[in-house]
Amino acid sequence: MSDTRTPTRADAPTGTPTGARTDTSADTPTGTPAGPSHQVSALFSRGRLTAIPRKPARREQLLVHLAETLFEPGRSYTEPEVNEALRTVHDDCSALRRYLVVGGMLTRTRDGAAYHRVA
Repeated sequence: MSDTRTPTRADAPTGTPTGARTDTSADTPTGTPAGPSHQVSALFSRGRLTAIPRKPARREQLLVHLAETLFEPGRSYTEPEVNEALRTVHDDCSALRRYLVVGGMLTRTRDGAAYHRVA
């Protein structure tokens, strides 16, 4: 006869609550939690950003990733060029552009004519 009862807290190994994640297969090979690049990749589906994160820390990780992958340091971009680059990942390019400027990943000239990636 097999044991079909529901596991209880007493059945869990010491220090592990019932239902807690004990599998580390999604972690890095060293057993440490996956880094920011893994967390950012979870925000994308088929190369497109599924949603702009609401949590500031998560959004900042995304913005750093976008700045590093879409914009070259030292190059000047027009607003249409910035919009075009951002549209490759999400339709709301104006929100992403604003977040990048406010977050300090891109700078904008006072007249809004040029944008630069902060190194």
